[in-house]
Amino acid sequence: MNTQQTLQQLHSLRLTGMADSLSQQLDQPNTYEDLGFMERLSMLVGHEATCRDNRKITRLLRQAKLRLHAQPADIDYSTRRGLNKDSMAQLLQLEWIRRHHNCLIEGPTGTGKTYLACALGQTACEQGLSVRYYRASRLFEALTIAHGDGSFGKLLTQLAKTDLLIIDDWGLDVLTQRQRNDLLEIMEDRHALGATLITSQLPISHWHEAIGDPTLADAILDRLLHNAYKIKLKGESMRKKLATID
Repeated sequence: MNTQQTLQQLHSLRLTGMADSLSQQLDQPNTYEDLGFMERLSMLVGHEATCRDNRKITRLLRQAKLRLHAQPADIDYSTRRGLNKDSMAQLLQLEWIRRHHNCLIEGPTGTGKTYLACALGQTACEQGLSVRYYRASRLFEALTIAHGDGSFGKLLTQLAKTDLLIIDDWGLDVLTQRQRNDLLEIMEDRHALGATLITSQLPISHWHEAIGDPTLADAILDRLLHNAYKIKLKGESMRKKLATID
């Protein structure tokens, strides 16, 4: 088998990382000529593994549909908004997701709740965990559509299997009866099986009222608040401050 046939076979086996690495070795013979067979093979396998990891991260990020491309390194700790750097560093280790705990972020508009949520989501994807991001209104809209077209069960299954579900801008409107029932279904399916992150302008102490029905509110919040990490942001809108600086 000649070199071209080997490359074609690697591509047909979807070992594109190995194929690219082999092509590089062939194009730069002087760089690799002193390496032994096992060393060169190890490089091929390593490059294939790296390419697969990168493709998985790209797929997870595309599936997550995060609202912002947020990097942990860009989180602003200088603004006095009640954000503890050590606590955030602990959350970025993602152990809470692996243990199927929850994270609740509350604070006034513009204090960076969505950015923190997306930074955690981005980090989770980069660590190979599945994430789905929804604004609360869009989630309930998707659930309503799913009821209508018969895909409700499928959507619930997708949400149940997701490692981290992010629900942004929660609590802006009191839930309808159907929305309360749907949310309970989601929380029940995910309880002790997946992590949920919720951001809200509404203080956690008022979430019971936002859900509406006392019995369902108790059931939903029992699943949400149990083993939940809480971040309470404060202060003026960071967007307003940046506009003033500009």
